[in-house]
Amino acid sequence: MTAELSIDTLAADHTATLDKALETIRTRAYWSPHAEHPKAYADDGRAAFEALREKRFELDQPGTDGWAGSEVSPYGPRLGIEYPHADPDVLLPAMRAAMPAWRAAGPRHRALVCLEILKRINARTPELAHAVMHTSGQAFMMAFQAGGPHAQDRGLEAVAYALAAQEEVERTAEWSKPQGKREPLELTKEFTAAPRGIALLIGCNTFPTWNGYPGLFASLATGNPVLVKPHPRAVLPLALTVRIAREVLGAAGFSPDLVALAAERDGEGIAKSLALRPEIRLIDYTGSSAFGDWLEANARQAQVYTEKAGVNTVIIHSTGDYRGMLGNLAFSLSLYSGQMCTTPQNLLIPRDGIDTDAGHKSYDEVVADLATAVDKLLGDDARAHALLGAIVNPGVRERLESAPRLGEVALASRSLTNPDFPEATVRTPAIVKLDGAKPDAEAAYFSECFGPVSFAVAVDSAEAAVELLRRTVREKGAMTVGAYTTSAEVERLIQDACLDELAQLSLNLTGGVYVNQTAAFSDYHGSGGNPAANAALCDAAFVAGRFRPVEVRRQA
Repeated sequence: MTAELSIDTLAADHTATLDKALETIRTRAYWSPHAEHPKAYADDGRAAFEALREKRFELDQPGTDGWAGSEVSPYGPRLGIEYPHADPDVLLPAMRAAMPAWRAAGPRHRALVCLEILKRINARTPELAHAVMHTSGQAFMMAFQAGGPHAQDRGLEAVAYALAAQEEVERTAEWSKPQGKREPLELTKEFTAAPRGIALLIGCNTFPTWNGYPGLFASLATGNPVLVKPHPRAVLPLALTVRIAREVLGAAGFSPDLVALAAERDGEGIAKSLALRPEIRLIDYTGSSAFGDWLEANARQAQVYTEKAGVNTVIIHSTGDYRGMLGNLAFSLSLYSGQMCTTPQNLLIPRDGIDTDAGHKSYDEVVADLATAVDKLLGDDARAHALLGAIVNPGVRERLESAPRLGEVALASRSLTNPDFPEATVRTPAIVKLDGAKPDAEAAYFSECFGPVSFAVAVDSAEAAVELLRRTVREKGAMTVGAYTTSAEVERLIQDACLDELAQLSLNLTGGVYVNQTAAFSDYHGSGGNPAANAALCDAAFVAGRFRPVEVRRQA
């Protein structure tokens, strides 16, 4: 296959970016090569997105035996896009056949090709933003940033970790063992980071690119073909990604079949059957705990990376910036209608109240003031729509509507009408008060309630809050933990609990950084050490299992 993108061209275009990424995963400083404001791009992407609707999405991949697709935007419009439906008995052998040349290219060549894919994805960020918005329900600016440059940063981060890990392995050595008076034993040894096999990426509905790109690029950069199985309600963002990847791979002289799409028909449920195929050696999954647990237990032929569900907790003990704390929490509870795996659910507050710079505040006052802060934040409808987006599926709406039966409502959810998309379901957050000492309340706060519902749980003391935090993380898992305290001793207790239970902790956030946001190259998303996820985005462990060191020894 003729390469339009030679290794010299790729190196000239991307070496500086790749070297900066390698440096930044070491320093963990702020850095992003991807502009996060729409004004940095050529157009708003709307026309390109609209041109995709009501058409077949051609990919020219092997094994296409029909068409599938039934996406409806959470904002109302039907997308009307049909995607190629693949016969895995044809597609998987073609993907496997593409692997030897990709493996032989070596880690740095693969990394440079991945950076070209990311560059072309970045150029189409506005188009992808509309695709993410109309499949996830995110508001446009969030879809633009989280679904675009922030997702691309996570993909680049994975490439950097993958390259660093492989370069620790890839080398040759001249080995000589002295034998006294006899001639030494001499061998030439060659070590290769050999890919495991085909990777299966099982996409999620809420963050198809942000959660999808780390696994996609970690697998591809380590030499593995990637079969992308999107969530049936969020196919388009990953289908566009697959199309771009296939174009770049072909232009670089490799088989496009290193990346392929597995769209499914209504009710087909192909994730299970694909996950058990012997050709599948790696699986990346984001979604419910039930299916994640099933994958971990049953896909024994594969290395499985899961991000599932947890019960995220914030301990509110005391604060030196009461107003800042309330504003920060209000934003965290409202962003994307709480439909993030990192959104706080349980707010643990001493029943005797908290000390603040505004004086002592009772439990009831803290909860009422937080409710007021949320109302104030969302009081302007335009700002509310920009923060809330739309409810992504009926399950979220049902949990929200059943919340008032769980306890005393401190903040009732209200419906908003989006003037641009009147069919969208838009709801503000609800806050429910619970007494942590009552056994019947535990059923509510000790289960994940994904969506815009949080529980203000009255606890006996800071120590009781920490013990409940420990138990929650250990048994239910948590992607994030937050805490507010002016006490060094309480801070130590909370930090020790998070170190013991392996949970990521944010302390005393009162400004423009929120507990439910993480930055690529610096923050770890999840820890891989509690039931919420068995992997972290991104660390060395996330990439190292995607290849194995293979040694060839030769007599010197």
